[in-house]
Amino acid sequence: MVNPMGSAGSMGGWSMLRALRHRDEVTAHRVSRRSVRRVVEFARPYRRDIVVFLVTVVLGAVIGVATPVLAGDVVNAISRGGPDAGRLVVLLALAIAALAVLDALLSLAQRWYSARIGEGIILDLRTRVYDHVQRMPLQFFSRTQTGALVSRLNNDVIGAQRAFTSTLSGVVSNIIQLILTAAVMFTLSWQITVLSLVLLPIFVIPARRVGRRLAEITRESYDLDAKMNATMTERFGVAGALLVKLFGRPDAEARRFAERAERVRDIGIQSAMYSRTFFVAMLLVASLAQALTYGLGGWLAVRGAVSAGTVVTLALLLTRLYGPLTALSNVRVDVMSALVSFDRVFEVLDLTPAIAEKPGAVPVPRGAGRLEFRDVWFRYPTAAEVSLASLEDVAALDRTVSEPVLRGVSFTVEPGQMVALVGPSGAGKSTISMLVSRIYDVTAGEVRVGGVDVRDATLDSLRDAIGVVTQDSHLFHETIAENLRYAKPDATDDELWAALRGAQIEELVRGLPDGLETVVGERGYRFSGGEKQRIAIARLLLKAPPIVILDEATAHLDSESEAAVQRALAVALRGRTALVIAHRLSTIREADQILVLDGGRIVERGRHDELVAVGGLYAELYRTQFAVADSPTPYAEAIGAER
Repeated sequence: MVNPMGSAGSMGGWSMLRALRHRDEVTAHRVSRRSVRRVVEFARPYRRDIVVFLVTVVLGAVIGVATPVLAGDVVNAISRGGPDAGRLVVLLALAIAALAVLDALLSLAQRWYSARIGEGIILDLRTRVYDHVQRMPLQFFSRTQTGALVSRLNNDVIGAQRAFTSTLSGVVSNIIQLILTAAVMFTLSWQITVLSLVLLPIFVIPARRVGRRLAEITRESYDLDAKMNATMTERFGVAGALLVKLFGRPDAEARRFAERAERVRDIGIQSAMYSRTFFVAMLLVASLAQALTYGLGGWLAVRGAVSAGTVVTLALLLTRLYGPLTALSNVRVDVMSALVSFDRVFEVLDLTPAIAEKPGAVPVPRGAGRLEFRDVWFRYPTAAEVSLASLEDVAALDRTVSEPVLRGVSFTVEPGQMVALVGPSGAGKSTISMLVSRIYDVTAGEVRVGGVDVRDATLDSLRDAIGVVTQDSHLFHETIAENLRYAKPDATDDELWAALRGAQIEELVRGLPDGLETVVGERGYRFSGGEKQRIAIARLLLKAPPIVILDEATAHLDSESEAAVQRALAVALRGRTALVIAHRLSTIREADQILVLDGGRIVERGRHDELVAVGGLYAELYRTQFAVADSPTPYAEAIGAER
């Protein structure tokens, strides 16, 4: 028996079902004309491929209508008989076979062009979004849900490319096929055609109700999937797994996950049954319409009103009529779904990066070690300035302007000097370090490196001039060599070993079975805190910047690890300008100058002994927070030797 829906009908059914699932999401969304123009701009590089693709789609639709007509001619030739009937039947059969071969070739061409266009657009969108996101301010990443951002790079990008593949081809193919099929059917017998379409509302109206229910359970399924993904991401990370084990919660975690997974299973069963019911109804209605066609057509054929071949042609054409009709009834939702995905991608691309290289930027002089702050004021940007509500999973972004974190900060660090920043939590120490490396830009005032305002400097030269080691230096889940070469991609193995030697960790790495090719693990968790810090210092040595920023680089380390890290830091700071943020006396007592911050202002400045004698805030911090052991450490001895 001929499938009443045919291949085109099946595709139309799937398209309709997908559209119904997303109906509620897209009908409330309004896509601007500007977004449509931008979509066209994205498609412009592929315009020739799109034209060829559409030509193959149109030809395929024409063949889809021509084949049933030829099949009817075969029946008529057989019915008429005559001396040339056999020859005509063979020729018609060969024509049908040729069309089948051509249709197969066109199908391959369609798939090739569809893949070329779709994958090309995915590449363009993903690379554009990834590059743009990398340029967003740090506060964007601290506010954004990582999963939501990754979804823009995956789900929405794929949804967007569907506009130029399945949606575009489906709309064009269905329109052409519907027009040709209806025209041919009405030409052959308008009575049979009208009767065939009577049953269409019987199918479409219940299908919409099924679609609404499918939309409900699909949304619930998406929510549960997202929660399970978030749970797995957190619990499968090293820190999350450790917390679960420390609190003895693996059984509770398993039960919680199982409950959600069971609900997803139940939803899957419901969705499968609704989907199956949908297709069964579609096939049933089409079969009933086909039966009516055979009944009325056969009765007319017996009375001589139409030929037998015409009845066969109408029955076959009917299989190519219901699919396009049902698909086109939801074409707006299909198109809007694709455009909404584009719009969500454009939302990210429209966020303005806070840090951009100024036209005509100048490079920081090579080897420049002078650092200067001139009356610097700074406040962190509002959420509305750096983020999207949809990426934070909130109804609206906070537009409250925060109080300044820095208020008129001025100081100078001469080449080769070490200046220490101390103060209570929230005083603005880390903010100062971020302004030097231009993670953020000042609200007012100037930060100068080598005499050049960092806002006027080329970003590459500024990054080359500054090296940073934080208290929790990040290592990628790659080899030691790859982590080190992040600072200098063309570094040789000898240079890597020299850097490791300077960071006091060469011996440990040489003792590893894979040496430089050892994978460090997620966030470097295969190494201790002190070992991670020394690898980070080796990375700094490989970069060899004239200015070094240490953001509490020895915090949270035991005394043995701290001593090893301090020896490595002694090597790293030789001959370099250093800005040190520290809470341990051993790190700052040999500083050329100590800046004491409180409430975003420098309230004291001087050397250790001078500030202790004054009896101000530094003296209080010295008594309450800094290590009280005054014995020189290897770090202090090394720094002293350099002086």
